[in-house]
Amino acid sequence: MSARRFVCTLAAGALAAGWPAIAAAPAAAAPPRGACTNPEPGRSTESLLPWAQQLLKPQRAWPFSTGSGVTVAVVDSGVDADHPQLRRPGKVLRGRDFHLVGSLPGNYDCVSHGTGVAGIIAAGPATGIGFAGVAPGARILPVRISERDSADNGRTELIDPVILAKGIRYAVDQGARVINLSMSGDRDQAPVRQAVEYAVKRDVVVVAAVGNRQQTDGERLPSFPAAYPGVLGVGAIDNAGARLSGSQTGPYVDLVAPGGSVLATVRQHGHAYVDGTSYAAPFVSGAAALVRAAWPKLTARQVVQRLTATASPARGGSDSTQYGAGIIDPYRAVTEGMVGTRMRQVPPMTVPPPDQQRLAAAAWWRSAGVDAQRLTALAVAGALTALLAGWLVVAGRRRRWFAGRTTIGHQQRPDLAELPPEYLFTRQD
Repeated sequence: MSARRFVCTLAAGALAAGWPAIAAAPAAAAPPRGACTNPEPGRSTESLLPWAQQLLKPQRAWPFSTGSGVTVAVVDSGVDADHPQLRRPGKVLRGRDFHLVGSLPGNYDCVSHGTGVAGIIAAGPATGIGFAGVAPGARILPVRISERDSADNGRTELIDPVILAKGIRYAVDQGARVINLSMSGDRDQAPVRQAVEYAVKRDVVVVAAVGNRQQTDGERLPSFPAAYPGVLGVGAIDNAGARLSGSQTGPYVDLVAPGGSVLATVRQHGHAYVDGTSYAAPFVSGAAALVRAAWPKLTARQVVQRLTATASPARGGSDSTQYGAGIIDPYRAVTEGMVGTRMRQVPPMTVPPPDQQRLAAAAWWRSAGVDAQRLTALAVAGALTALLAGWLVVAGRRRRWFAGRTTIGHQQRPDLAELPPEYLFTRQD
């Protein structure tokens, strides 16, 4: 491999009424001849509602925004425009292939990675299918910059930083308002850094996976492009809300989203369960599309602030190096602060002047109460005195006014001289 190549790997790892049903056997996707050496086959469809969609409930935001009018660039392995949930006209644009020489489109996929990312972002709901994208009204711009994340011998395939940079710049020039980068590398590459700066300066929300190489909680690993200024770095959690063991940690983690055993679309047709921060990032990109459609006057920086400010609490607490600001919440991100009427000004509180007549009456009653209490106390004391005097008079008349004492209970003490001798004791020394 050339030294110029970017050490960056693809981080693999209730429906609305009126949407069309998925055909049982859709037509197979047709990549350009020779573009795919060993294309992956289609899969069967899954009808159950996936846990990630149960957790985030993006359909709650659809009455307010579906992402309509917003273009999300998926800079990846391409996107299969033939997938039934991505087949709606205008859903997946032609895009461009920067991986192969020529002027090939980007709307095909050999390995399903980009198709899975695009489906999580914008797959349309379908009757009998539980899976749907976060922003089903958004458009997908496929930018193909790689074919697969590993070669047949198991060696990691690398992405040329020049090709990646061209893909990012192309997405910006084509009007993408959100760019999803489901990839991570451990080296700062100037072409990629400059391309990201190009996007950020042109008011594009750039979302990147933080990578899947974490081994220990204490180790700090670099992650690019997630660590570049202005990029929204996304980590992955499982269905218990815990950080996926491989999800990298560091100050570049801004948010987390489902990334363990999440359901995603695959090339041709069907779905597959996948893992990794690659598939956590598109949940955030879809939410960004919802916000950009609902709040078109917000800048990219304000969109990022809204996404982080409305995140649900995660295990790591606020501003954690493992969980960032928390778990993405598409509904709150769209609806927080949304009101239908203008705020009314509350008039200042006024204190009425005191009623002098009532104050005088209250003072008179307080004075009268005190006087009444005093008179009552004097009357009670006088009554007790009269009762005591009456009792003394009655007792004096009974004794004819002579003093006396009672002998009841007392016996006369005998004189010692009258006791018999046997009762007299003397001390024996």
